[in-house]
Amino acid sequence: MLLSKLVGDRVKETPADVKILSHALLVRAGYIKPVANGIYSLTSPAQLMSVNIENIIRDEMNKLDGQEVKFPVVMPKEMWEASGRYYSIGSEMVRFKDRGGKDMLLGMTHEEAAVHLVKNTVSSYTQLPFMIYQIQTKFRDEPRCRGGLIRVREFTMKDAYSFHMTQEDLEDYYYKCLEAYNNIFRRIGLKKFIAVKADSGMMGGNISHEFMLLTEVGEDTLVLCDECGYKSNMEVATSVRDAVDYGEREEMKEVFTGDAKEIDAVSEFLGVPAEKTMKAVVFAVKGEDTTVVVFIRGDLEVNEAKLKKVIRKNVVPWDKETSSESGIVSGNIGPVGLNLKNGTVVFDKSLEGAYNLVAGANKEGYHFTGVDAARDAGATEFYDVAKVRAGERCPVCGKPLHLENGIEIGNIFQLGTKYTETMGMTVLNEKGEAVTPIMGCYGIGVGRAIASVAQESNDEKGLILPISIAPYKVHITALRYDDEKVKAAADKLYSDLRQKGVSVLLDDRTGVSNGVKFADADLMGMPLRVVVSPRSVANGETEVVIRRTREAEKFSDDALIFGIEELIAKEQELYK
Repeated sequence: MLLSKLVGDRVKETPADVKILSHALLVRAGYIKPVANGIYSLTSPAQLMSVNIENIIRDEMNKLDGQEVKFPVVMPKEMWEASGRYYSIGSEMVRFKDRGGKDMLLGMTHEEAAVHLVKNTVSSYTQLPFMIYQIQTKFRDEPRCRGGLIRVREFTMKDAYSFHMTQEDLEDYYYKCLEAYNNIFRRIGLKKFIAVKADSGMMGGNISHEFMLLTEVGEDTLVLCDECGYKSNMEVATSVRDAVDYGEREEMKEVFTGDAKEIDAVSEFLGVPAEKTMKAVVFAVKGEDTTVVVFIRGDLEVNEAKLKKVIRKNVVPWDKETSSESGIVSGNIGPVGLNLKNGTVVFDKSLEGAYNLVAGANKEGYHFTGVDAARDAGATEFYDVAKVRAGERCPVCGKPLHLENGIEIGNIFQLGTKYTETMGMTVLNEKGEAVTPIMGCYGIGVGRAIASVAQESNDEKGLILPISIAPYKVHITALRYDDEKVKAAADKLYSDLRQKGVSVLLDDRTGVSNGVKFADADLMGMPLRVVVSPRSVANGETEVVIRRTREAEKFSDDALIFGIEELIAKEQELYK
């Protein structure tokens, strides 16, 4: 490719609305251009990267006997009604009517389509297990787009679906897919990635893992143990907390606390530490006129993902303006005498066995001391709905946990029979009995993979692209391309490399300074840069720079092609 013809501007300054490094580099290097919020066009280099990543994914999926298929982007309402997800998924799913008035939707995931494809076609246990996959565009009307390709509305995704006769067979295949994902991320050049236990969310099922790129800009919080290797997303993480000394049991009594409402203010007013208080965190159930009050130790925070699993409903922040209708006295909420109208109360595990706590008295300006949730409020069931904190002990080995941020780059789920059962898929087992197959699903966002590589693999000059996914393996920087000898040498090298099957980008621009050419080469991040200049032509010796290490090697004209091929081979070895 000739750089003078390449669509996409390279710019020196980062746009003001760009906050994340990977986003900045991809925009500045001319790889992506925004069309609308969370929607991007990919220029040719980014599309070539996408294709290279897709081919690595295909290779690993095909090693698992995956069958590549293509599902429709548009699906009828009935397909998603059958699974129950048409109504359970909110406004992030785009719904519309076709010209015939039929209700349709844009696919944001394809479990329903996968079952629809194989239902009635696959009828016997002898045809299982199998896996089908696609690499296709999806649309999710994401409310919080951020970070360029990291969180978008339109995206390309590989989604795979496996079908099994037994849970044991699913688990065996599931962990083969987990290893295949490790191979994919290693081959595309990522280094700081891990697989963590995760919440299945809207996908359903009981077991899932997310693959996370460790980075400070990640919006997911990960809970990690260096001692035993425990790894979990905060959404499902557990921990062991040190015991609290509550002293001798006291009777509950009402005390005046004035304007002190927040835990810090109440603790200071009464002279008690936060871990000896009980706070109330209030939520509303999405789509319902229902309130959920969570009582939890005062020094802890509620984990909404855990809470959703406990009550089996989606929750949203509570609107204090409706407090008079709910029976809640904001700032003084407690479990004793709570007059909750049309609501649910959840007690966190941190309150089990706790006593002598300070809690709201459900009366303006007053709290109770000496509260025991079981004795005084009749609490009989306690649930883990708290966030894990750094320094708490690992549930496996007891050593201290630490927190890191991460970007989700892939996920895998053991779905069970959620979709096959609701959509009526059965096959005959060895005894001729109709049984429901068990499913797994496995996803990777291709655009997010590009962004993740950009986020991790860079320096102060620009991108450092792994040769396994780089759009061009070689970037020829022709200095003084208007010089006939330089042009002839650069053109010959360009032609010779292309004949060898090497992807090449030739900077053939004239009227551009050497500094700009070098800066653009560094910014775009191709693995090898070959400098052709009047000096190299005169000396019969050409410099090749490895972008990853900045090391330079010089080759005579006769040895140049062979030398470049050797360097390419060495770089490729790093990503096998």
